[in-house]
Amino acid sequence: MKITMIGHSTVLIEAAGKRVLTDPYFGLRGNPAYARVRPPARSREELTDVDLVLISHNHWDHTDRKFLRMLPPSAPVFAPAASAWMTRLKGGRNVTGLKPWQRREFDGFSVTAVPAWHITFTIGYVLEAESQRIYFAGDTYVAGFMQRIARELRPDVALIPVTTFRIPMTMGESQAVEAVRRLAPQFVIPIHLGISPRSPLLRTSQTAESFRERVRQAGLNAQVAILREGESWSSTPKT
Repeated sequence: MKITMIGHSTVLIEAAGKRVLTDPYFGLRGNPAYARVRPPARSREELTDVDLVLISHNHWDHTDRKFLRMLPPSAPVFAPAASAWMTRLKGGRNVTGLKPWQRREFDGFSVTAVPAWHITFTIGYVLEAESQRIYFAGDTYVAGFMQRIARELRPDVALIPVTTFRIPMTMGESQAVEAVRRLAPQFVIPIHLGISPRSPLLRTSQTAESFRERVRQAGLNAQVAILREGESWSSTPKT
């Protein structure tokens, strides 16, 4: 299994001979409130041949209209059932809406939608392939459903958001540490670090490195792998 950071919450997961892309976002300018910190590691054109696209929600930094329109018509896209129509409106054609705890089987791997808590319709996903499980949280606050995810799906790797916003729209550093405590994964990869508020008054000094140190100080066993754009993390299949 190989996980490559494209940028922000866009991650390429390669396992069981398949390529899965999460929350595509390739824009360079951000929006009036937020700036993109670093450009993505790959272009839209380089990733239109993925086998599956997972969308946690339809915010601008998680659903790239141009990318959806560039996908082949048959390319499968998963999205929250409550907002699948928005994904279609933005350009997705082969869109499947999923509710929490719904499971879909593919050739060699499976995807289970899980709850998420955000300011809009949203879900997370747990992918299982090569006897390993990856939890992609998308955008969420810490919540009780994480204990159920840990109990029933037992993720080995957790991709969780760690925001640097003073008014967090998803997990800040403290909540992210609590999420690690509840999920009890072996490995954690922080995501959602690709944009920053344009106003200095809305920024914090939190970084992926300070999050890793907080996890260590909390006495948690999870190893935090920090991936910059273009960097990859790999694990061997369980036997």
